[in-house]
Amino acid sequence: MEIIYILASYLIGAIPFGLLIGRLVGADVRLEGSGNIGATNVGRVLGKKLGIVTLLCDVAKGFLPVWGITLLLGETTAARELFVVLCGLATVVGHMFPLYLKFKGGKGVATALGVFLFISPGSVLISLLVFVAAVAVSGYVSVGSLTASLLIPLWLWILGESSAILAVAFVIVLLIWFQHRSNVSRLLRGEEKSWKKG
Repeated sequence: MEIIYILASYLIGAIPFGLLIGRLVGADVRLEGSGNIGATNVGRVLGKKLGIVTLLCDVAKGFLPVWGITLLLGETTAARELFVVLCGLATVVGHMFPLYLKFKGGKGVATALGVFLFISPGSVLISLLVFVAAVAVSGYVSVGSLTASLLIPLWLWILGESSAILAVAFVIVLLIWFQHRSNVSRLLRGEEKSWKKG
């Protein structure tokens, strides 16, 4: 049964909301902007409103599976907590490597946000402040995403979360940085697109 829950979490995470929202208005976001199906590119290509809708959908698909599975499992134990966070990891992996799109998906930040919003709202609040500050100072959304994700294990540790949660958080951070490797390259070359320049 546990494997079914993890698989279901992956399949929910793999739903490409950015692509689906784009198609509703006759656009394929994979062919414009950065080519990414996430909220940042949807907002850049289709406008801020649809970008926000995509963001909310991607956050929800991270939050809802772990919330629902927690309700199904009932009383929390160490083993169940590990299983819940593994389901959260599965949703993030689904977003990044969706079966429906030949395993070419998004960068996972919004979906990870949804997972951690359920697991540790306090750490998400701190990370959102870090994100806003990093974007405001640098002018790059990718810098905000990379900085906020890098620091979330620290906030989880400070807030006393379990070793299981910390371990899964480190894996998610590594995956997020891996998915941002092209952004890192562009930042190093000075070619990354700044929101301050439109």
